[in-house]
Amino acid sequence: MDRNKKKSLRRKNIHWRVRSKIQGTSERPRLNVYRSNKAIYAQIVNDEEGKVLFGANSLKVTDGNKTDQAAEVGRMIASKAKENDIEHVVFDRGGYLYHGRVKALADGAREGGLKF
Repeated sequence: MDRNKKKSLRRKNIHWRVRSKIQGTSERPRLNVYRSNKAIYAQIVNDEEGKVLFGANSLKVTDGNKTDQAAEVGRMIASKAKENDIEHVVFDRGGYLYHGRVKALADGAREGGLKF
C-alpha cells in the first residue's frame, strides 16, 4: 500500500474511533477540524439534527504562516459561536495530533471565548 494512502487511512480510523466517543448536541455542539496542505477548516456541528451550524476556514486569511492562520480561524469560529449564543463545545480534532495547527486553532477558539 502506498505510504500516503496508509497515512490517510490511519487518520480516518483514529477519527472514527474518536467520533464513536464524542457527539455534539444542541446545548454543546461539536467543533470539528479538518486540515489540508493549503488551509485549515473548522465547523460547528449539531449531531442530533445532523446539521452543520456554521464554519470558518483560512482560505481568505493571508497574514502570517499557517499556524498563525489557524489561530485566526479559531478566533473567527469563536466569534461566530458567540453570535449564535454558543459558549461550550466538544472539540473534535479529526484524527490529527493535538499539535501545531490543530493546537493553534484550539487556542484561538479559547481566546475567542469558547470553552471545551
